[in-house]
Amino acid sequence: MTIHHHLNDDLLLDYAAGTLSEGWSLAVACHLAMCPQCRDQLALAEATGGALLEELAPVEGPADSWEALKTRLAAAPQDKAAPVARPASATIPEPLRSYLGGDLDTIKWRNLGNAKQILIKTGDPTTQARLLCIAAGKPVPEHSHGGRELTVVLKGSFHDEVDRFGPGDIEDADGSLTHQPVADKDQDCICLAITDAPLKFSSRLVRLVQPILGI
Repeated sequence: MTIHHHLNDDLLLDYAAGTLSEGWSLAVACHLAMCPQCRDQLALAEATGGALLEELAPVEGPADSWEALKTRLAAAPQDKAAPVARPASATIPEPLRSYLGGDLDTIKWRNLGNAKQILIKTGDPTTQARLLCIAAGKPVPEHSHGGRELTVVLKGSFHDEVDRFGPGDIEDADGSLTHQPVADKDQDCICLAITDAPLKFSSRLVRLVQPILGI
């Protein structure tokens, strides 16, 4: 598997610093699970950050800071789910598999014409996560973006006005891009899409049903 589209430096550095929200972090983590090159870059970013921290002079904190931290940890909610065991032929990487409760064979898709989707529940109110399945050789409606969209290909491939995207590739789109992704003809395309605003469809008909479809 050759990956051609990688994480940009800003995403990688924010992920390493722990400042990305849950939705964006999910997309980044899925790409990292499939991309050795970006995992190496992440390790370098984390090592660099650790070295910089060691250069900082210690700062005196409140006398009760340790007790306050233990209280906060005790009150923090536990992780919502343990990682789901990886099947022998898994398509969905962790951590996404735990959000879904399994692999592709467990998903109850909702039909959207040439595509199917499942909305993914997260604790992040600033983004919407969805798993998409675009039928082989079929397009999704032409659209632009009201904000940012990260799309990670998990299986199959698609092409649009920018390039072709295969397994492990990530597309980072914003309001400057109007495109119509089309799944390649050999198989359905499964991808994770994270958005922070509704899509802007060119078709008036699609815009009318958009609230019903949740896109």
